Amino acid sequence: MSSKNTLPENKINQAKTRLLLALFVAEEPMMKSKLNDKVVPSKEKATDYQSVFDELLEVGAIKKSDKGYSLVPSVGFKLLDESLKDRDFENNVIGTWVANGLLKLIRKNDSEINSFTEFHNQTQIEESVNEAIPSYDKFKDIALEVYEELNRNYNLDNLVPIYRIRKEIGEKVSRENFNQWMLEMQKKDILQLIGGEMTDITPQKAEDSITTKLSGLRYYAKRIV
Repeated sequence: MSSKNTLPENKINQAKTRLLLALFVAEEPMMKSKLNDKVVPSKEKATDYQSVFDELLEVGAIKKSDKGYSLVPSVGFKLLDESLKDRDFENNVIGTWVANGLLKLIRKNDSEINSFTEFHNQTQIEESVNEAIPSYDKFKDIALEVYEELNRNYNLDNLVPIYRIRKEIGEKVSRENFNQWMLEMQKKDILQLIGGEMTDITPQKAEDSITTKLSGLRYYAKRIV
C-alpha cells in the first residue's frame, strides 16, 4: 500500500520524473540513499518522498531487490517519456546528471526511431519487390519489353538469352514465378524457349536459364507473336 501523499502534486510529479531518470541513467540497481540524493530536494525530508517510490513500485515502473531499486523498461520508459512532457518538470532545477540523462534518453529514442525507420524502409522495399510484378499478365508485358530492348540493343537476332531477361527483371519477380511465367508464355505460343549451345556458358548463366521436364535446359527465348 502506498504511503500517504503530503506533498503538492507538482513536487510529486517532479520527484517521479527524477527518480525514473536517475534509474535510467544508472542502468543498474541503486540503493535508496543514493536515489534520495537525486530525488529529494535539499532541506526536505526523505520520508516525505517515500510515497513516490511506493507509487512507482505499484504501477510496475520500478522494482526493488536486495541490490536496490531498478527501472522496469517496459513500463518505466513509457512513464518517463510521459513525465518529461509534463510542464511541472520544465520548472525543475536541472543538474548535470539530469542534463546528461536527458541527452542519453534522446540518443536512445533516436536510435529506436532510426531502427524502426530502417526496418520500415526495408519492409517497404521487400513489399515493393514482392508486389512489383503481381501477375502473369504484368510479367508478360514486362518480359516482352525487356526482350525487345535486349534484342534491339545487342543485335541478338531474335535469340535472347533467358539469363539476361532474368537479370534485367531482377528481384521484381521471384525465380519460381519467372520460370513458371516464361513457360506459360511458351505454352501460349508467345515465346519459344530454345536449347542449343551457349559458347560463354557459366554455371551461373545455366542456373539463370530455364530447365524443362521434357526438353532439358533452355538457354534462349525467341518471340513468336
